[in-house]
Amino acid sequence: MNQRKHKLNALIENEGLDIAFITLPKLIYYFTGFYSDPHERFMALVCVKGEEPFLFVPVLDHEKAARVSSVKAIFSHKDEENPYAVLKTHLGSHISKIGIQADHLNVKRYLALMEITGAEAAIDIEPMLNSIRRVKGEDEVAIIKRAIGCIEEVIRTTLPLIKPGVTELDIVAEMEYRMKRLGADGPSFDTMVLAGEKSGLPHGVPGNDRVREGELLLIDTGVFVDGYASDITRTFAVGEISAKHKDIYDAVLQANLRMIEAGRPGVAIGSLDTAAREVIANRGYGEYFITRAGHGLGLEIHEYPSIYGGNPDPLIEGMVYTAEPGIYISGLGGVRIEDNVLVTANGVEVLTSFPKELTVIGG
Repeated sequence: MNQRKHKLNALIENEGLDIAFITLPKLIYYFTGFYSDPHERFMALVCVKGEEPFLFVPVLDHEKAARVSSVKAIFSHKDEENPYAVLKTHLGSHISKIGIQADHLNVKRYLALMEITGAEAAIDIEPMLNSIRRVKGEDEVAIIKRAIGCIEEVIRTTLPLIKPGVTELDIVAEMEYRMKRLGADGPSFDTMVLAGEKSGLPHGVPGNDRVREGELLLIDTGVFVDGYASDITRTFAVGEISAKHKDIYDAVLQANLRMIEAGRPGVAIGSLDTAAREVIANRGYGEYFITRAGHGLGLEIHEYPSIYGGNPDPLIEGMVYTAEPGIYISGLGGVRIEDNVLVTANGVEVLTSFPKELTVIGG
Protein backbone atom coordinates (compact mmCIF):
# COMPACT_ATOMS: atom_id res chain seq x y z
CA MET A 1 0.00 0.00 0.00
CA ASN A 2 2.85 2.38 0.80
CA GLN A 3 4.46 1.78 -2.59
CA ARG A 4 1.16 2.44 -4.32
CA LYS A 5 0.64 5.60 -2.29
CA HIS A 6 4.10 6.85 -3.27
CA LYS A 7 3.28 6.25 -6.95
CA LEU A 8 0.01 8.12 -6.57
CA ASN A 9 1.77 11.05 -4.93
CA ALA A 10 4.32 11.08 -7.77
CA LEU A 11 1.46 11.16 -10.30
CA ILE A 12 -0.06 14.20 -8.60
CA GLU A 13 3.31 15.95 -8.51
CA ASN A 14 4.26 15.11 -12.11
CA GLU A 15 0.93 16.23 -13.53
CA GLY A 16 0.90 19.46 -11.54
CA LEU A 17 -2.35 18.60 -9.80
CA ASP A 18 -3.67 20.25 -6.68
CA ILE A 19 -6.01 17.37 -5.96
CA ALA A 20 -7.09 14.06 -7.49
CA PHE A 21 -10.34 12.15 -7.03
CA ILE A 22 -10.19 8.34 -7.30
CA THR A 23 -13.82 7.27 -7.71
CA LEU A 24 -13.76 3.73 -9.13
CA PRO A 25 -14.45 1.41 -6.16
CA LYS A 26 -11.96 -1.19 -7.35
CA LEU A 27 -9.21 1.44 -7.50
CA ILE A 28 -10.12 2.76 -4.07
CA TYR A 29 -9.61 -0.81 -2.90
CA TYR A 30 -6.28 -1.00 -4.73
CA PHE A 31 -4.92 2.05 -2.93
CA THR A 32 -6.54 1.59 0.49
CA GLY A 33 -7.66 -2.01 1.06
CA PHE A 34 -11.26 -0.83 1.50
CA TYR A 35 -13.93 -1.97 -0.96
CA SER A 36 -17.59 -1.09 -1.15
CA ASP A 37 -20.12 -0.64 -3.92
CA PRO A 38 -21.76 2.70 -3.04
CA HIS A 39 -24.44 2.27 -5.73
CA GLU A 40 -25.81 5.75 -6.48
CA ARG A 41 -24.00 7.36 -3.55
CA PHE A 42 -20.79 9.38 -4.03
CA MET A 43 -17.53 7.90 -2.79
CA ALA A 44 -13.93 8.90 -3.45
CA LEU A 45 -10.34 8.63 -2.34
CA VAL A 46 -9.29 12.27 -2.23
CA CYS A 47 -5.59 12.89 -2.78
CA VAL A 48 -4.39 16.41 -1.98
CA LYS A 49 -0.92 17.52 -3.08
CA GLY A 50 1.52 17.42 -0.19
CA GLU A 51 -0.98 15.96 2.27
CA GLU A 52 -2.19 12.55 3.38
CA PRO A 53 -5.15 11.33 1.32
CA PHE A 54 -8.56 10.88 2.87
CA LEU A 55 -11.57 8.71 2.17
CA PHE A 56 -14.97 10.25 1.59
CA VAL A 57 -17.68 7.61 1.95
CA PRO A 58 -21.40 7.21 2.61
CA VAL A 59 -22.00 7.12 6.36
CA LEU A 60 -23.17 3.51 6.18
CA ASP A 61 -19.64 2.54 5.05
CA HIS A 62 -17.77 4.64 7.61
CA GLU A 63 -17.27 1.89 10.20
CA LYS A 64 -16.02 -0.67 7.68
CA ALA A 65 -13.67 1.86 6.08
CA ALA A 66 -12.23 2.76 9.49
CA ARG A 67 -11.66 -0.91 10.24
CA VAL A 68 -9.93 -2.05 7.04
CA SER A 69 -8.55 0.99 5.21
CA SER A 70 -4.87 1.91 5.21
CA VAL A 71 -6.05 5.53 4.99
CA LYS A 72 -6.79 6.79 8.47
CA ALA A 73 -8.62 10.05 7.69
CA ILE A 74 -12.20 9.17 6.81
CA PHE A 75 -15.12 11.54 6.33
CA SER A 76 -18.68 10.60 5.51
CA HIS A 77 -22.00 11.99 4.34
CA LYS A 78 -25.57 11.02 5.16
CA ASP A 79 -28.21 10.15 2.60
CA GLU A 80 -30.17 13.32 3.32
CA GLU A 81 -27.10 15.53 2.78
CA ASN A 82 -25.65 16.97 -0.42
CA PRO A 83 -22.39 14.98 -0.60
CA TYR A 84 -20.59 17.67 -2.59
CA ALA A 85 -21.46 20.36 -0.06
CA VAL A 86 -20.11 18.13 2.71
CA LEU A 87 -16.99 17.30 0.69
CA LYS A 88 -16.31 21.00 0.12
CA THR A 89 -15.90 21.54 3.86
CA HIS A 90 -12.92 19.16 3.80
CA LEU A 91 -11.16 20.80 0.86
CA GLY A 92 -8.70 23.65 0.95
CA SER A 93 -8.78 26.76 -1.20
CA HIS A 94 -6.74 27.79 -4.23
CA ILE A 95 -7.44 24.62 -6.20
CA SER A 96 -6.55 25.22 -9.83
CA LYS A 97 -6.12 21.79 -11.46
CA ILE A 98 -7.80 18.52 -10.51
CA GLY A 99 -7.42 14.92 -11.67
CA ILE A 100 -10.42 12.72 -12.38
CA GLN A 101 -11.23 9.28 -13.77
CA ALA A 102 -12.97 10.27 -16.99
CA ASP A 103 -14.03 6.70 -17.81
CA HIS A 104 -15.89 6.43 -14.53
CA LEU A 105 -17.04 9.92 -13.54
CA ASN A 106 -20.37 10.95 -15.06
CA VAL A 107 -21.03 14.50 -16.24
CA LYS A 108 -23.17 15.41 -13.22
CA ARG A 109 -20.41 14.48 -10.79
CA TYR A 110 -17.73 16.13 -12.90
CA LEU A 111 -19.65 19.41 -12.88
CA ALA A 112 -20.22 19.15 -9.14
CA LEU A 113 -16.52 18.61 -8.44
CA MET A 114 -15.54 21.51 -10.69
CA GLU A 115 -18.00 23.74 -8.85
CA ILE A 116 -16.95 22.89 -5.28
CA THR A 117 -13.21 23.05 -6.04
CA GLY A 118 -13.38 26.14 -8.24
CA ALA A 119 -10.79 24.48 -10.46
CA GLU A 120 -9.87 25.99 -13.80
CA ALA A 121 -8.94 22.66 -15.39
CA ALA A 122 -9.40 18.93 -15.00
CA ILE A 123 -7.34 16.19 -16.57
CA ASP A 124 -8.05 12.52 -17.03
CA ILE A 125 -5.64 10.51 -14.88
CA GLU A 126 -7.00 7.14 -16.01
CA PRO A 127 -3.99 6.38 -18.29
CA MET A 128 -1.55 7.11 -15.46
CA LEU A 129 -3.55 4.97 -13.03
CA ASN A 130 -3.53 2.13 -15.57
CA SER A 131 0.24 2.49 -15.78
CA ILE A 132 0.55 2.13 -12.00
CA ARG A 133 -1.54 -1.02 -11.75
CA ARG A 134 -0.69 -2.73 -15.04
CA VAL A 135 2.18 -4.62 -13.35
CA LYS A 136 0.98 -7.07 -10.72
CA GLY A 137 2.97 -7.73 -7.57
CA GLU A 138 3.63 -11.21 -6.23
CA ASP A 139 0.77 -10.83 -3.76
CA GLU A 140 -1.65 -9.94 -6.55
CA VAL A 141 -0.52 -12.84 -8.73
CA ALA A 142 -0.98 -15.22 -5.81
CA ILE A 143 -4.59 -14.09 -5.37
CA ILE A 144 -5.28 -14.38 -9.12
CA LYS A 145 -3.93 -17.94 -8.99
CA ARG A 146 -6.36 -18.71 -6.17
CA ALA A 147 -9.22 -17.28 -8.25
CA ILE A 148 -8.15 -19.47 -11.17
CA GLY A 149 -7.91 -22.55 -8.99
CA CYS A 150 -11.41 -21.90 -7.69
CA ILE A 151 -13.06 -21.58 -11.08
CA GLU A 152 -11.22 -24.57 -12.50
CA GLU A 153 -12.52 -26.67 -9.63
CA VAL A 154 -16.02 -25.36 -10.36
CA ILE A 155 -15.75 -26.51 -13.98
CA ARG A 156 -14.16 -29.82 -13.05
CA THR A 157 -16.92 -30.75 -10.60
CA THR A 158 -19.77 -29.48 -12.78
CA LEU A 159 -18.86 -31.29 -16.00
CA PRO A 160 -19.96 -34.78 -14.83
CA LEU A 161 -23.46 -33.35 -14.23
CA ILE A 162 -23.89 -32.09 -17.79
CA LYS A 163 -26.02 -34.41 -19.92
CA PRO A 164 -28.12 -33.95 -23.05
CA GLY A 165 -31.38 -32.34 -22.04
CA VAL A 166 -30.15 -30.02 -19.28
CA THR A 167 -30.55 -26.34 -19.99
CA GLU A 168 -27.90 -23.63 -20.13
CA LEU A 169 -29.42 -22.01 -17.06
CA ASP A 170 -29.34 -25.34 -15.19
CA ILE A 171 -25.58 -25.37 -15.67
CA VAL A 172 -25.18 -21.69 -14.75
CA ALA A 173 -27.09 -22.23 -11.50
CA GLU A 174 -24.99 -25.26 -10.60
CA MET A 175 -21.73 -23.45 -11.31
CA GLU A 176 -22.59 -20.30 -9.38
CA TYR A 177 -23.70 -22.37 -6.39
CA ARG A 178 -20.34 -24.14 -6.43
CA MET A 179 -18.44 -20.84 -6.70
CA LYS A 180 -19.81 -19.73 -3.35
CA ARG A 181 -19.30 -23.15 -1.77
CA LEU A 182 -15.63 -22.99 -2.79
CA GLY A 183 -15.12 -19.57 -1.20
CA ALA A 184 -15.37 -17.15 -4.13
CA ASP A 185 -16.65 -13.62 -3.58
CA GLY A 186 -18.92 -14.33 -6.54
CA PRO A 187 -18.75 -14.59 -10.34
CA SER A 188 -16.43 -12.06 -11.96
CA PHE A 189 -19.00 -11.59 -14.75
CA ASP A 190 -22.26 -13.17 -15.82
CA THR A 191 -21.51 -16.87 -16.26
CA MET A 192 -21.80 -17.74 -19.94
CA VAL A 193 -22.97 -21.23 -20.93
CA LEU A 194 -23.96 -21.51 -24.60
CA ALA A 195 -25.17 -24.67 -26.30
CA GLY A 196 -25.19 -25.63 -29.97
CA GLU A 197 -25.59 -22.77 -32.43
CA LYS A 198 -25.51 -20.24 -29.58
CA SER A 199 -21.85 -21.04 -29.01
CA GLY A 200 -21.32 -18.97 -32.15
CA LEU A 201 -22.36 -15.81 -30.27
CA PRO A 202 -19.28 -14.21 -28.62
CA HIS A 203 -21.50 -12.55 -26.01
CA GLY A 204 -24.51 -14.83 -25.99
CA VAL A 205 -26.89 -14.98 -23.04
CA PRO A 206 -27.73 -18.32 -21.40
CA GLY A 207 -31.37 -19.32 -21.44
CA ASN A 208 -33.56 -22.39 -21.59
CA ASP A 209 -31.82 -23.86 -24.64
CA ARG A 210 -30.90 -27.49 -23.98
CA VAL A 211 -27.62 -29.33 -24.36
CA ARG A 212 -27.87 -31.71 -27.34
CA GLU A 213 -25.85 -34.63 -28.59
CA GLY A 214 -23.53 -33.82 -31.49
CA GLU A 215 -23.19 -30.12 -30.65
CA LEU A 216 -20.69 -27.83 -28.97
CA LEU A 217 -21.01 -26.39 -25.49
CA LEU A 218 -19.07 -23.20 -24.67
CA ILE A 219 -18.46 -22.21 -21.04
CA ASP A 220 -16.93 -18.79 -20.29
CA THR A 221 -16.69 -18.17 -16.57
CA GLY A 222 -14.67 -16.70 -13.74
CA VAL A 223 -14.78 -15.66 -10.09
CA PHE A 224 -13.59 -12.89 -7.81
CA VAL A 225 -11.43 -13.99 -4.89
CA ASP A 226 -10.34 -11.24 -2.49
CA GLY A 227 -11.23 -8.72 -5.17
CA TYR A 228 -9.20 -10.26 -8.03
CA ALA A 229 -10.66 -11.96 -11.08
CA SER A 230 -10.17 -15.12 -13.06
CA ASP A 231 -11.54 -15.60 -16.58
CA ILE A 232 -11.44 -18.91 -18.44
CA THR A 233 -13.24 -20.33 -21.47
CA ARG A 234 -13.39 -23.93 -22.58
CA THR A 235 -15.48 -25.44 -25.37
CA PHE A 236 -16.64 -29.05 -25.15
CA ALA A 237 -18.02 -31.65 -27.50
CA VAL A 238 -21.33 -33.18 -26.42
CA GLY A 239 -20.92 -36.72 -27.72
CA GLU A 240 -19.67 -37.19 -31.27
CA ILE A 241 -19.39 -33.93 -33.24
CA SER A 242 -18.86 -33.26 -36.93
CA ALA A 243 -15.52 -33.06 -38.72
CA LYS A 244 -16.19 -29.35 -39.27
CA HIS A 245 -16.60 -28.78 -35.55
CA LYS A 246 -13.35 -30.64 -34.90
CA ASP A 247 -11.48 -28.61 -37.50
CA ILE A 248 -12.70 -25.35 -35.99
CA TYR A 249 -11.67 -26.52 -32.55
CA ASP A 250 -8.19 -27.46 -33.68
CA ALA A 251 -7.74 -24.12 -35.47
CA VAL A 252 -8.61 -22.21 -32.29
CA LEU A 253 -6.41 -24.43 -30.14
CA GLN A 254 -3.42 -23.84 -32.43
CA ALA A 255 -4.12 -20.09 -32.41
CA ASN A 256 -4.27 -20.11 -28.62
CA LEU A 257 -0.94 -21.94 -28.39
CA ARG A 258 0.70 -19.66 -30.93
CA MET A 259 -0.53 -16.54 -29.15
CA ILE A 260 0.91 -17.77 -25.86
CA GLU A 261 4.21 -18.69 -27.52
CA ALA A 262 4.50 -15.14 -28.93
CA GLY A 263 4.38 -13.49 -25.49
CA ARG A 264 7.49 -12.08 -23.82
CA PRO A 265 8.56 -8.74 -22.36
CA GLY A 266 9.10 -6.00 -24.90
CA VAL A 267 7.02 -7.35 -27.78
CA ALA A 268 4.19 -5.20 -29.08
CA ILE A 269 0.90 -6.19 -27.47
CA GLY A 270 -0.73 -6.13 -30.91
CA SER A 271 1.64 -8.85 -32.11
CA LEU A 272 -0.15 -11.37 -29.88
CA ASP A 273 -3.42 -10.70 -31.68
CA THR A 274 -1.63 -10.92 -35.02
CA ALA A 275 -0.06 -14.27 -34.13
CA ALA A 276 -3.42 -15.82 -33.26
CA ARG A 277 -5.20 -14.23 -36.21
CA GLU A 278 -2.66 -15.53 -38.74
CA VAL A 279 -3.21 -19.12 -37.60
CA ILE A 280 -6.97 -18.86 -37.92
CA ALA A 281 -6.76 -17.05 -41.27
CA ASN A 282 -4.41 -19.70 -42.66
CA ARG A 283 -6.98 -22.35 -41.72
CA GLY A 284 -9.63 -20.49 -43.76
CA TYR A 285 -11.62 -19.03 -40.86
CA GLY A 286 -10.25 -15.49 -40.73
CA GLU A 287 -13.62 -13.81 -41.29
CA TYR A 288 -15.05 -15.63 -38.27
CA PHE A 289 -12.49 -14.32 -35.76
CA ILE A 290 -14.46 -11.16 -34.97
CA THR A 291 -13.21 -10.28 -31.49
CA ARG A 292 -9.92 -9.00 -30.08
CA ALA A 293 -7.56 -11.72 -28.89
CA GLY A 294 -7.55 -10.81 -25.20
CA HIS A 295 -7.44 -8.22 -22.43
CA GLY A 296 -5.76 -7.40 -19.15
CA LEU A 297 -6.98 -9.09 -15.98
CA GLY A 298 -6.75 -8.15 -12.33
CA LEU A 299 -9.06 -6.19 -10.06
CA GLU A 300 -11.37 -5.83 -13.05
CA ILE A 301 -12.37 -8.51 -15.50
CA HIS A 302 -11.41 -6.20 -18.38
CA GLU A 303 -8.50 -3.85 -17.75
CA TYR A 304 -5.35 -2.61 -19.47
CA PRO A 305 -4.03 -3.81 -21.87
CA SER A 306 -6.46 -4.37 -24.73
CA ILE A 307 -4.96 -7.00 -27.03
CA TYR A 308 -5.83 -5.98 -30.57
CA GLY A 309 -3.70 -5.87 -33.71
CA GLY A 310 -2.98 -2.16 -33.67
CA ASN A 311 -1.78 -1.86 -30.06
CA PRO A 312 1.92 -0.81 -30.15
CA ASP A 313 2.45 -0.80 -26.37
CA PRO A 314 5.01 -3.32 -25.10
CA LEU A 315 4.33 -6.27 -22.88
CA ILE A 316 5.91 -5.71 -19.47
CA GLU A 317 6.98 -8.27 -16.90
CA GLY A 318 4.21 -8.64 -14.32
CA MET A 319 1.27 -8.02 -16.64
CA VAL A 320 -1.56 -10.55 -16.52
CA TYR A 321 -3.76 -10.99 -19.59
CA THR A 322 -6.12 -13.38 -21.32
CA ALA A 323 -5.34 -15.31 -24.50
CA GLU A 324 -8.72 -16.05 -26.06
CA PRO A 325 -8.88 -16.45 -29.83
CA GLY A 326 -12.15 -17.75 -31.21
CA ILE A 327 -14.12 -18.72 -34.28
CA TYR A 328 -17.83 -17.88 -34.40
CA ILE A 329 -19.95 -19.19 -37.27
CA SER A 330 -23.64 -18.30 -37.38
CA GLY A 331 -25.87 -21.34 -37.70
CA LEU A 332 -23.09 -23.79 -36.83
CA GLY A 333 -21.57 -22.74 -33.52
CA GLY A 334 -18.33 -21.41 -32.17
CA VAL A 335 -15.19 -22.24 -30.26
CA ARG A 336 -13.24 -20.09 -27.82
CA ILE A 337 -10.30 -21.29 -25.73
CA GLU A 338 -9.18 -18.80 -23.09
CA ASP A 339 -6.22 -18.89 -20.74
CA ASN A 340 -4.88 -16.45 -18.15
CA VAL A 341 -1.23 -15.58 -18.75
CA LEU A 342 1.48 -13.86 -16.67
CA VAL A 343 4.41 -12.10 -18.33
CA THR A 344 7.67 -13.27 -16.74
CA ALA A 345 11.26 -12.05 -17.10
CA ASN A 346 11.98 -14.35 -20.04
CA GLY A 347 8.59 -15.22 -21.47
CA VAL A 348 5.19 -16.05 -20.03
CA GLU A 349 3.62 -18.40 -17.51
CA VAL A 350 0.21 -19.87 -18.27
CA LEU A 351 -1.70 -19.65 -15.00
CA THR A 352 -4.70 -21.69 -16.11
CA SER A 353 -4.20 -25.45 -16.15
CA PHE A 354 -7.58 -26.88 -17.19
CA PRO A 355 -7.06 -29.23 -20.19
CA LYS A 356 -7.44 -27.67 -23.63
CA GLU A 357 -7.56 -30.79 -25.76
CA LEU A 358 -11.02 -31.48 -27.16
CA THR A 359 -13.00 -33.09 -24.38
CA VAL A 360 -16.18 -35.09 -24.92
CA ILE A 361 -18.85 -34.71 -22.23
CA GLY A 362 -22.40 -35.88 -21.70
CA GLY A 363 -21.76 -39.60 -21.79
